[in-house]
Amino acid sequence: MAARISAGELPAGTRLPPVRQLANDLGLAANTVARAYRDLEAAGLVETRGRGGTIVTAAGDRAREQLLAAARSYAALARDLGIEIGEALSLVRTALDPGMTPPVK
Repeated sequence: MAARISAGELPAGTRLPPVRQLANDLGLAANTVARAYRDLEAAGLVETRGRGGTIVTAAGDRAREQLLAAARSYAALARDLGIEIGEALSLVRTALDPGMTPPVK
């Protein structure tokens, strides 16, 4: 769910299913889902409103904004260093997946 929130698939204001319903839908124990919801709340991605349910906060949107700002800074640095787009993107892929072999130039 954290990935879906960060990706914007679950926008701010989206109400998540009740713990028991989601547990039944996924075939998990209710305690497992409740723990996941607590972890999402601790990360600031959701807010529990008692009988109002669990709601996605705007933190996911802020995370995307922060990532976009970092990407813009990276792009500016790559341009300043004369790194071609393909190589810059390859370096990002390597950073996202540490198991990948870095590009050789």
